[in-house]
Amino acid sequence: MKILITGGAGFIGSHIVDGCIQKRYEVVIVDNLSTGKKDNINPKAKFYNVDITNYEELEKVFKKEKPQVVNHHAAQIDVRKSVAKPQYDANINIIGSLNLLELCVKYKVEKFIFASSGGTIYGECKGKPAPKENSLYSPESPYGCAKLSVEYYMNYYNKVYGLKTVSLRYGNVYGPRQDPFGEAGVVAIFINRMLNNQEVIIYGDGRQMRDFIFISDVVEANMRCITKNLNFGIYNVGTQKATSVNELFKIISKILKYDKPPVYQPPRKGELFKSYLCIDKIKKELGWQPKISLQKGIEETIRYFKYGKIQSNPRVY
Repeated sequence: MKILITGGAGFIGSHIVDGCIQKRYEVVIVDNLSTGKKDNINPKAKFYNVDITNYEELEKVFKKEKPQVVNHHAAQIDVRKSVAKPQYDANINIIGSLNLLELCVKYKVEKFIFASSGGTIYGECKGKPAPKENSLYSPESPYGCAKLSVEYYMNYYNKVYGLKTVSLRYGNVYGPRQDPFGEAGVVAIFINRMLNNQEVIIYGDGRQMRDFIFISDVVEANMRCITKNLNFGIYNVGTQKATSVNELFKIISKILKYDKPPVYQPPRKGELFKSYLCIDKIKKELGWQPKISLQKGIEETIRYFKYGKIQSNPRVY
């Protein structure tokens, strides 16, 4: 099987590339390296430095490679940047995705898997239960609006053209290779600053809650979507547990023996207070559930930031 993975030089995408290569799939990476890194690229994959908004160059890749599956992880990932520049966000996250969907139909791709967003699509999670896939949508950022828009387009391409489409709505993914200098990735940012004995900044009061999911569990969800005979699907990918930023700070600081208090600053626009996901559907239909606890996942991520290596673990992929 040949799989084209957009964003395959990025944090999540590069791990999915590794997982596919472990499964002996033929892998093609499309990434413009705007945020992805050459060091993340698996040498066993074929790499094209192409922007998904460039339809003509993207078509050359499809015409030459003729993938059977497209796994779409290339994106503008910063929620706050989407608030500041919604047109910029839409050009990448909506138009870029439409380019891929059009080429999937033109070159007879069998399946399109999309990295969506559980937190930003549902909006604020008030109380219990956690949002299910059929819950009311209430995106509060252009980023969330774009992700939801692409899902609607996927439904259209599935119904009209018969393209198999699967959307994975992620919680807050963390783990090795996450960028500690970006805006999205509080675990990596905290670890990096603590290791360098720098002050850790928390925006808001730190009581805001997130569903933190380790990268290897995300990879496993993608692997199941590749192998399962799915015509159309939307699945939450999280732990169904909400952890506050203050609690996250305590866990990481205890492991690293970091003794400085956090520095609190005003909250930023576009951020949710509480977000976590119901995962009953993916458990039932795909037999998937998270295996890595937050404690273990943070320990593994710290190990990577300290030594630059990912622990060899056959369960990862």
